[in-house]
Amino acid sequence: MIFENKYAVATVAADNIATLMICNAGSMNILGTPVIDALLEALEWIAETSAARVLIVRGEGEKAFIGGADIKEMAKLNQQTAMVFIDKLRQLCEAVRQLTIPVIARLPGWTLGGGLEFALCCDIKIASKAARLGMPEVLVGIPSVIHASLMPRLIGKSRTAWLLLTGEVIDAEQGLAWGMLDKVVEATDLDQEVARVANGLVALGPQVLAQQKRLLREWEDEPLETSIFNSITEFGSAFNTGEPQQYMGKFLEHKTKRT
Repeated sequence: MIFENKYAVATVAADNIATLMICNAGSMNILGTPVIDALLEALEWIAETSAARVLIVRGEGEKAFIGGADIKEMAKLNQQTAMVFIDKLRQLCEAVRQLTIPVIARLPGWTLGGGLEFALCCDIKIASKAARLGMPEVLVGIPSVIHASLMPRLIGKSRTAWLLLTGEVIDAEQGLAWGMLDKVVEATDLDQEVARVANGLVALGPQVLAQQKRLLREWEDEPLETSIFNSITEFGSAFNTGEPQQYMGKFLEHKTKRT
């Protein structure tokens, strides 16, 4: 299965692993309005494709995941058009954040500004040791906004302030230590590690993964006591899907054979 437009190619393989590639957006995979619109179309197609169980998001080439928003386009904006532009980027980040299937971001190199915000909206971030992360918006006269607001929750207020106020870039190892990345591997091992994680997720129940993602999003917003209480209902409803019976049965059968 394949969806294709000028700036995005989405595929779903026979193993139910979907891949979304940003293409024809320059060596840094820059997010201008046409690219954002193309990615939104592709993500809508993936969301409606029941065969997709896991999504890998990547840029074209190894230089960058996404090098940020299009400065050439932004330089021509005024107050009103700037708000339209940034809201479109917000929609893109939310589209990937709200997908019911797990999303893996493949980060081979530069991941900056809006590209880093987009990556942070993915569930799992796997990077090459060559990856570089940064929020350089202040260097070009604009604040970091929209999903940069996730960063204090992910890496703490002090680290967020450092990145957003200085505009400095950090390497992959520091990104891992700060909690912005989930796994860092050699560049030659990046695709193998992404595939390993994707295959592990495909082997799990799609309903329980959708439930877990929904809870993770709720926990970002709700008070702790509310989240704890609401999770009781989620736990009970899992048993209406048939997945606990299926996967627990396999576990117990395997354990019995071993003993």
